[in-house]
Amino acid sequence: MDEKPVGNESTAMTDTLSRLDPNVQTPSTPSPHNTGELQPRRTASFSDSVYQHSDDDGKDMENIPDNSIEIPISNDPIQPVLSRVISKVVTAKSSIVPRSKRRGLFSSLCIIPEIENPYEHTRMSKKLITLVIAVAGSSAPMASAMVFPALSQISRDLHATQTLTNLSVALYMFGMAVFPLWWSSFAERLGYRTIFLVSFVLYVVSNVCCAISVNIGMFITFRVCSGASAASAQTIGAGTLSSIWEVYERGKWMGIFYLGPLMGPLIAPIIGGALSGSSFGWRSIMWFLAVFGALIVVFIIFCLPETFRKPKDSRQIAVEKEEPDIDRTVTRASAVTKRKASRWIKTLKILLVDPLRSLIFIRFPPVLVTVYWASLAFSALYILNISLQRTFARPPYNFPTMTVGLMYIPNSLGYVVASVAGGKWNDVIMRNAAVKRKRKSQNTENTGPETPLEYRPEDRMGINAWVAGALFPLALLWYGWVVQYGVFWFAAMIPTFLFGIGSMLVFSMATTMLTEFVPGRSASVVAVNNFFRNMFSCVGGIVAEPIIEAIGNGWLFTIICAVGLLSCGSVFIMQKYGPIWRAKALNGEYKFMNT
Repeated sequence: MDEKPVGNESTAMTDTLSRLDPNVQTPSTPSPHNTGELQPRRTASFSDSVYQHSDDDGKDMENIPDNSIEIPISNDPIQPVLSRVISKVVTAKSSIVPRSKRRGLFSSLCIIPEIENPYEHTRMSKKLITLVIAVAGSSAPMASAMVFPALSQISRDLHATQTLTNLSVALYMFGMAVFPLWWSSFAERLGYRTIFLVSFVLYVVSNVCCAISVNIGMFITFRVCSGASAASAQTIGAGTLSSIWEVYERGKWMGIFYLGPLMGPLIAPIIGGALSGSSFGWRSIMWFLAVFGALIVVFIIFCLPETFRKPKDSRQIAVEKEEPDIDRTVTRASAVTKRKASRWIKTLKILLVDPLRSLIFIRFPPVLVTVYWASLAFSALYILNISLQRTFARPPYNFPTMTVGLMYIPNSLGYVVASVAGGKWNDVIMRNAAVKRKRKSQNTENTGPETPLEYRPEDRMGINAWVAGALFPLALLWYGWVVQYGVFWFAAMIPTFLFGIGSMLVFSMATTMLTEFVPGRSASVVAVNNFFRNMFSCVGGIVAEPIIEAIGNGWLFTIICAVGLLSCGSVFIMQKYGPIWRAKALNGEYKFMNT
């Protein structure tokens, strides 16, 4: 949607903008070069690692950019409502990319224009983009959980053993863990929009192939492709959010984004059970997922503009120019052959080596500590899910399948509460830390009040991190011993609700910080996080049932609680050493981060 240029405005308009932004220039006469359009000029530094912004809460929260805007004065009357509308505009016409130059597949069809600075999208556009990627992010975990009620049907229909059918679930998780490394690497070369479209078209095709599978081998193959395709949304989605929401409000919207991936498993078993009971059986689940994926493709085409910002040291997808061949004895034919071989080698490097190089970010200490903490909470989530299914389906509870599915509602409600409230809490804590640091700097270094606030990623780990780090382990301890002794079922639902709050606070906080540690490479860093946390959860899912069988829920969750409480040291480590590590990175001591 192209914004219309703003014509000549009155003095009232100028006064309104002056009150909103002290940087607004108010000339007494129009400049000769002034066309009446908003001419944005960024005057603040928007760094994802250390963000500096003004100390004006009102201006920050209204999301008015720090622009210098020149408005000509005329004697034409102006409606008061127009000034209110203009004061909310954050996309200037001059920053809109022409349709012919927009990036990404079918970009000319998108109703939200691509702009030069994605931070300056209107809030309505940002919210719509967030909604699209949240829905896309729900597809992978929803597809994973939806087949659980139909596993026995799949085994009978495809003449496979139950063990082989269960293997499709484990390999689906494997695809979700590994392939985001490739999606993030390609996205940082081709852009987010292109990878979103390609991956979800593959997701639709994979689910159609699952629906028409004639044997278990075909089914497993395309289930892996389905999980690998849909997993792109969780990594690229986080990167997209970091490119449109500024750091001082990013935590809130990252929490809302996570509602999609975490709410998917809540409704998936219900939908899966209803569809598997229909006349089409388990195949109707696959057709449902294909239709759902097709709808996501439509939303991506029309509502998801390109927002990727290339880092200063970004690698180029184009093959670099070869140095001139100074060996005059080499024939022209051999030189051409050499160039072709070089191109093939570089192409293979892009396709096979570069995606795996993202794993090198785990060597950056802040990434290592954050990924470890998030992976621990994520693996605990999967162990809890297995325990819920196993425990309430057996004595002394003996709940039917549908009732067992309802046992997952309390922790899902905890996710919702923490997503909505925790993200905002995250931002408030970060801002309070920045304000405190500024006041300390004014007292010790005699800096003026005009000094901008300095936001640091580790500032997000405040009292919220200590609460989350203690809440989710203690909730698991409570749950473990309640079900161990067969206490009334409601007594077990309270700790699962608290676990949902604690674990979601960890997920949201960790993901937001990871998008800020390595500016311009947020998708790759989040892909590393997804790789390790899914590997942790895969191992947890495999060992959970035999351990429960051997020592019971009580002792299993006691061990997890002890590890979780000890891991609260991650918060102390990040608060003390985080600034030191980032300073070393800025000084180039971690050379691998520039590869």
